[in-house]
Amino acid sequence: MMPTFRRPDRHRATTPTGPARAGVAAALGLLSALLALIALPAAAQDFRSIGEPAAVLYDAPSTKAKRMWVVGRGYPLQVASVIEGWARVRDATGDTSWVETRSLSTARTVLVRATMATLRDSPSERGAVVLRVGRDVVLDMVEAPVGDWVRVRHRDGANGFIHVNQVFGL
Repeated sequence: MMPTFRRPDRHRATTPTGPARAGVAAALGLLSALLALIALPAAAQDFRSIGEPAAVLYDAPSTKAKRMWVVGRGYPLQVASVIEGWARVRDATGDTSWVETRSLSTARTVLVRATMATLRDSPSERGAVVLRVGRDVVLDMVEAPVGDWVRVRHRDGANGFIHVNQVFGL
C-alpha cells in the first residue's frame, strides 16, 4: 500500500479573531485615512501668487540653497506642500522649486500661456473682444471659473473673460 500524500492548501487564509482582528481593522482604518490625506492635495489644487515686488525660487527650502529663478509680484504658483516657512511650488512650465511662504499672497492671478489670448465681454467665443494679451502676462482673477471661462482683470483696468485652457493658475 502506498502512502497518501496530501498537499497543503496554500490559498487558504486564516481570519484573525479577537484582539488580533481589532488590530487589523484599526491598521486598515489608519491606512485608509493616510491615503485619503495623501490624495487630498492632488484633488484640491492650491494656487497662490507672489505678494512682494520680487521673490527668489530656490532648489531646496533654504536661503543657502541654489537660486533658481526670480519672479515678480502676481506670478501664480501651485503649492504642493508647506514645511516650516517654505512652500514647494510648481510654476507654469511645470518646474518645481521652493519659496518662502511669507512671499506668497492669497490673491488669485493667472498667467497667459497662449501665444496670444483674447479677453471677451462675455464667457463665449461670440463675445466682443475687450483686449488681446500676449504670453506670460499676469491677470488678476476676478471670479472663480464658470465652465470653460474665467473672469479676469488686466493691470490697465480692462475686464473680461478668458478661456481656461489659455492660462495657468486654475
